[in-house]
Amino acid sequence: MTTLQRKDVNPIAHLTPEDIEAIGRELDAIRDEFIAKRGEKDATYIRNMIKVQRRLEVGSRAVLLFSLFPPAWIIGTLGLSISKILENMEIGHNILHGQYDFMRDPKIHSTTWEWDSASPAEQWKHSHNELHHKYTNVIGRDNDLGYGIMRVDEQQKWVPAHLGQPLYNFINAIFFEYGIAAYDLELGRNLKTKKRRSNPAFRAALRQVGRKIRKQAAKDYLVHPLLSVPVGLAFGNPLGAFLGTLSANAVASVVRNLWSHSVIMCGHFPKGVETFERTSITGETRGEWYLRQMLGSANISGSKLMHIMTGNLSHQIEHHLFPDLPASRYAEIAPRVRELFEKYDLNYVSGPLVVQVASAWSKVFRLALPNRKPANDIDHSIPPRPAPAETVAA
Repeated sequence: MTTLQRKDVNPIAHLTPEDIEAIGRELDAIRDEFIAKRGEKDATYIRNMIKVQRRLEVGSRAVLLFSLFPPAWIIGTLGLSISKILENMEIGHNILHGQYDFMRDPKIHSTTWEWDSASPAEQWKHSHNELHHKYTNVIGRDNDLGYGIMRVDEQQKWVPAHLGQPLYNFINAIFFEYGIAAYDLELGRNLKTKKRRSNPAFRAALRQVGRKIRKQAAKDYLVHPLLSVPVGLAFGNPLGAFLGTLSANAVASVVRNLWSHSVIMCGHFPKGVETFERTSITGETRGEWYLRQMLGSANISGSKLMHIMTGNLSHQIEHHLFPDLPASRYAEIAPRVRELFEKYDLNYVSGPLVVQVASAWSKVFRLALPNRKPANDIDHSIPPRPAPAETVAA
């Protein structure tokens, strides 16, 4: 039975068990409708997006051959930053969710795609698809909630180490792709004891991450900078050309990390988003699972370009309800989902990027400090399911 972390107001006190299961049936119907709509439109969209991203990357890297000159450095860095964001957010993330597996294209499939990230696709799919989406916003089960390094709810015990969480979060944002790789590995947990460190499965996963990081680093910080050296030689400054391209790649990676970190923070951390107790999913029904996704996610409002640049995680609510539907369909689905929120008097959390980022960071700072007053002990359990007929009769 799902139980919300205690808050001042219980957002589901008005719902009956029948209401919750009705929500599940209505969302199942929306899912079925859009599963049936998948087809050539979606296939064309993702193929075109891949073409745009690859052309942008190639073009930006070509410009960065002349990174010795400031205008080329700026244009190339900007283009490469956008390219990396598109590859991770709108392409890699969504393909690895299996959103385009229906195409039966071996080149665009969740089992074969590898992305431009420190985290190997195989490990990310386990920690994200199998764990995060199953345990959405469940304290102690969902590593995406606070990334395993932060206090995320007033009910969690405060310790002095939490004072540093704004700094931890900022460092994690800068090196976000490596942070993801670390908690895909459950690095902190696995390094605690010799027994865990020597576990063959952990050591194999660690080697896999090491290979992936070396490959990414060689591409961005060795191969492409070296390609700029001949241009540098022609202008008498090979070292400047090498360092210019290297710095451009580093800046583009940091921009991508900061952007993706901000988008994910906005999806699960702003004001109005609920968290759930560790034991909350015991006996969870389909309707209760849907309700947890609805209450544990938040959207970012904005233009079509904003939605593309976020990988449509600006529709985080819809993504958590339907993670394997093509993300480009979320804009069509969102009004239907919002109507359902209104029908059942639930809070559809959404706002502009700046507002959502500010709200998420405000929470990071607030929870770095001890509670100003004792935690509220109101029980926010979802209303109990009706007892079986024979129990009622007894």
